[in-house]
Amino acid sequence: MIEEGRDPSAGPRSVLRRLYDWTLSWADHPAGSWALFFIAFLESSIFPIPPDVLLIALCVGGVTKSYRFALICTTGSLLGGLVGYGIGYWGYAAIGEPIVKFYNAGDVVDKIKVWYDEYGFWGNLIAAVTPIPYKVFTIASGMFKFSIESFLLASVIGRSLRFFAVATTLYLFGEQIRGFIDRYFNWCAWIFMALVLAGVAAIKFL
Repeated sequence: MIEEGRDPSAGPRSVLRRLYDWTLSWADHPAGSWALFFIAFLESSIFPIPPDVLLIALCVGGVTKSYRFALICTTGSLLGGLVGYGIGYWGYAAIGEPIVKFYNAGDVVDKIKVWYDEYGFWGNLIAAVTPIPYKVFTIASGMFKFSIESFLLASVIGRSLRFFAVATTLYLFGEQIRGFIDRYFNWCAWIFMALVLAGVAAIKFL
C-alpha cells in the first residue's frame, strides 16, 4: 500500500532512475556531448531510443549550454538522417523494411507517401515534425526517392524545431523543471513514452 502523501514513484531506486542519474552525470563532461551526437545520429536510422531523453538530461545538468546541446543533437540527427535516406534508397529490402516492420509502421510509411504526393515539400515537412519515429521518415523518404533537397530542408526545420524547443524550455525553466523531474522522474518517463506511442498510433488515422 502506498503511504499517504508519498510519491508513488518513490522508494527503491529504479533502473530508470539510476539511468537518469548516470546520464545526468555526463552533463558537464565533454563525452556527454559526444554521446548525445552519436545517439542522435544512430536514432535517425536504427537506434530505438530517442535522443530527447539525453538532451533533456544534459540541458537540466547544464542549463547555460542548452542551445549548444540542441545544436549537437540536431547535427547528429541530420547526418544520421542521410544514412537513413541511403538505407531506404539503396537497401530498403535488406535493412529498411525490417526496421519499419519492427515499429509496425507500414501504415505510417504509406501515409508519408500520400502526404508527399499531395503536398510535395509541405508533405515532407508534415512527416518531419509529427511524432513518428524519425527513422521511419528517413527510410521512407529514401525508399520513395523523395527529392533529397526537400528531404534535407524538411529535416533541418523539423529537427531544429523539436530540439531547440526542448533547449529553450530548459534554458528558461531549467531549475524548476529539474526539481520536478527529480521528484517525479518515473512518472515523467512513462508519460513521455506513452505520448510517443500515442502519437505514432494517431498518425495512422490522420
